[in-house]
Order: sequence, then structure tokens, then C-alpha cells
Amino acid sequence: MNSSPIFVLILFGLALLAAYSIFAPFLLPIVVATLMVMATFNLTRYFVQKFSSKKLSTLVMVILLIMLILAPIFYAATSGVAYLSQIDQNTIQMIVTKAKLLVKDIPYLSVWADEYLRTEKITPYLTDISLYITKMGSAGLGFLRDLLLVIAFYAAINYHSDKFFELLKALIPVSRVKSAQMLNEVSSTMEVVFYSIIVTAIFEGLLFGFFVSYFGFNGLLFGVLYGFASLIPIIGGAILWIPLSLFAWSELGSSTAIAIALYSIIMISIIADTFIKPIIIKVIKEDLLHNSSSIGELIIFFSILAGMTSYGFWGAIIGPAITTFLFATSKIYIEYNQKHAKNGDQ
Repeated sequence: MNSSPIFVLILFGLALLAAYSIFAPFLLPIVVATLMVMATFNLTRYFVQKFSSKKLSTLVMVILLIMLILAPIFYAATSGVAYLSQIDQNTIQMIVTKAKLLVKDIPYLSVWADEYLRTEKITPYLTDISLYITKMGSAGLGFLRDLLLVIAFYAAINYHSDKFFELLKALIPVSRVKSAQMLNEVSSTMEVVFYSIIVTAIFEGLLFGFFVSYFGFNGLLFGVLYGFASLIPIIGGAILWIPLSLFAWSELGSSTAIAIALYSIIMISIIADTFIKPIIIKVIKEDLLHNSSSIGELIIFFSILAGMTSYGFWGAIIGPAITTFLFATSKIYIEYNQKHAKNGDQ
């Protein structure tokens, strides 16, 4: 028996372990950047054909990525400070008092409010606000670091995308045809996920921003914040409109708070998110991208939910990719198993 292949495999395994020990802190940004390159592959190819330059097309794609992700985050972080500074302890206490008055005649809720919405229980949390802000700031810096790394790796992988994906096809231990099918399946799904997330976030952000601007709030700021919040399935929008409604209740009156809450629930959560969002995904998948991916919208939805639960913000991209890769490898395994069983019967 020739030991050379085994020796090569051992060396390759050691090289992978050594590379992992070096690049482990950058693994998540590299994976996210790779998936985003796959999601924007067709758009990059369009710019390459238009400009006849790989460098220029990569530059355009990086600028678009910065405008879509980094610029809104920077704006929300800087402009949001002005609104946070308006919320002092007196405002919070006023909100709590009105909340207790609102639920005083509701069974169970009134008991819960009397038990937990008390000054001696709330004051310790108010004194720890600075600690939470510090934690949020450190987490925000970590996210910003990852985001900058994603953009840097995206630029490098995008520029060398042809060679990079040829290498991936060669490394996958199946035939070149099967490896190409697997990568195409993942790329097609990521394309639908990426553009659907962007369009729905912008759409729902515009709906919320225009409405709250009528009551004197910064529509651009809250539109951007709602766009990011909408990325979180099921409860995303509530993270923003519930605190804003309570703040409006203490500052502008109960009618404004009720209007914001009802609009957010009916217009955005029910109509836009439940009925219009699937139409947007279908139009993007079938009419704009002419995508033939076999992964359904419901599976994509739950994969985004599972991904964000495990990986946070980047899980919206990683979750569907892992799910699609599982489906693709499952198909290959089933085909291989059926072929092996057929040969065994003969």
C-alpha cells in the first residue's frame, strides 16, 4: 500500500489546524464575507462587464456595501446619543407610574405591576444604567471591528472570486460537477436572502420613519433603527416601537402612544411583514433574479431565526447558508447511497 496519500492527508490536516490557530479570531468575518461575495456574485459580474475592470467593480461593490451597512450604523450610533440623553430617571419614573395606572384594573397585570414596578426595585436598575451603556459600547466596538473586517475580507475575496471559488470546488471531496452544484445552490439562496433582507428592511424602515416623523420624532433616525430591528424575526420591530410608544406616552400623551403602537402592529407587523414581505421575496427570487433555488421562503425564515439566535446579527447570513449547504450535501449523500445500494443489489 502506498503511504504517500496518507502522508499528504496528514500534512494537509496539520496545515488546517495551524491555519485555524492563526485565523480563528477572523473566521466569522471571513465566512460572512465569503457568503456576501456569493450573494452579490451576479451584481459584481454585471459591473465587471460594464466597466471592463475587476478592480473598479470591486471598489463599487465595497462602496455599496459601506453605504448599505456601515453608514446607517454610524448615523444611528451618533444621532441616537441625542435621544438617549433626553431619557433621564424622571422620565422613566413617569413612564412606570403611567404604566401602573394603565393596568390597575386588569387582573394579574395589576398584581404584577404592584409587585415589580416599585421604586425600591427600579432604582437599582437605574443606577446600573452606566454599566449597561459601557457593556453596549464594548459590544458595539466589537461589532464595528467585525464589520470592518467583513468589508476588508469582502474586498479581497471579491477581487479574487474566480480563483477562490475554483479552490473551494477543488477542496470539496466530490466530483467537480457536484461541488459546482453545491456552491451554486448556496450562492442562489444567499442572493435571495441578501437582497430580500435589504429591500424589506428599507421598506419597513420607511413606513415607520415617515409615520413617527409626523409626531415630531427624527424620522430618518427611527427609520434606520427600525430597519435594523426588523432583521430580527417575530419580535424585531417591537424592540423599537414599544419603548418609543412609552416615551411618547410620557411626553406627548396617550393618543400618540396608542397611534404609534397600533400603526406598528397593524400596518407593519401584520400587513407589511406578514403579507407584503413574502411578495417582495417572491418578486426578487422569480422576477428580478430569476432564481431557481429549491429552498422555500418558510425554510429561509426559520434558518434566519435560528442563525440569529446562535450567531447574532451575522446569523441572518450564516443561518440560511448552513441550511442550504445541509440540503445540498443531503442530496449528494442520498444519490450516493442509492447508487451504492443499487450496485450492491447487482
